[in-house]
Amino acid sequence: MSKITVVVPVYKVEKYLNRCVESILAQTYKDFELILVDDGSPDNCGKICDEYASKDSRIRVIHKKNGGLSDARNAALDWIFENSDSEWITCIDSDDWIHPKYLQFLYEAVINASANISISAYQRVSDVEHDEDYINSSSLVCDTDKFYMENIVNATVAWGKLYNRKLFDGIRYPVGKLNEDEFTTYKLLFQVDKIVFIENPLYYYYINDGSIIQSQKWTPKYLHSIYGIEEQLNFFSKADKTDLTVFCVRRLVRQIIYNINLLNRKKNAGDESADKYIKELTLKLRKIISKYKKTADFTIKADSLIFETAYPWTMAVYWKLKSLFKGK
Repeated sequence: MSKITVVVPVYKVEKYLNRCVESILAQTYKDFELILVDDGSPDNCGKICDEYASKDSRIRVIHKKNGGLSDARNAALDWIFENSDSEWITCIDSDDWIHPKYLQFLYEAVINASANISISAYQRVSDVEHDEDYINSSSLVCDTDKFYMENIVNATVAWGKLYNRKLFDGIRYPVGKLNEDEFTTYKLLFQVDKIVFIENPLYYYYINDGSIIQSQKWTPKYLHSIYGIEEQLNFFSKADKTDLTVFCVRRLVRQIIYNINLLNRKKNAGDESADKYIKELTLKLRKIISKYKKTADFTIKADSLIFETAYPWTMAVYWKLKSLFKGK
């Protein structure tokens, strides 16, 4: 069987699917199998997947009822554990694509470093804007804790990584969640003490203005990212990882404020339903400040935006009194 299994969930990406699959088939490293998961796509994606499978014996197609990105990835993982003895797994989103040496460099990195995860830098791209000329295999062996704090996007997304399959034993993606990576990737990452990071981007993340992640229209599913970060915070707190706990607290606070700002726009546009979520998030922010004020070293001087969001009326009075006393 193949050394590496490539997992690609497929849903309503008829326009981009060929680009993604062709980039995988063009890999310099050939010892892989490709799992295309047709997640009940209503367009021609299922047919395109079958056409590829008929031409290349390394390709398997799973057709399933639509269940979302997590459900599609889980279907592929279940298939791998039941039918494949490949040692490594990588996930690629179907509107993205990869450098021809993506698999080669990621695989060489884990083997040379005796590691269980290698991670590629990524490049945000449009249809025509990307650069492959300067790519090389230069890599760094990194402490997992440090890497998480210094490369948070690379650390949390599912794609752009080569995982030893044993890391997925008992771990699957949460079905129905937006930002499903936040609930899962850290569980894989923190099973190991070191990762190998390739600084040159081998993964091309397509900027799709129509995707739900790119949209600025708030929905309750935006709260999922907050819940995911809260899970990570609890994980780090229980593990007595102080630096990671503080980092995660700060990250959680930023995400809450981001959502409150989006909700305020929604409220200002006349949507009264925003009030409920603003109140819930404001209360959550206050509890975080209260619980982690000393740990995260929250101060009014350094974190005025945080306090103004959590206590708007109190802070308005505070600044007013401060300005009055300063004038005397």
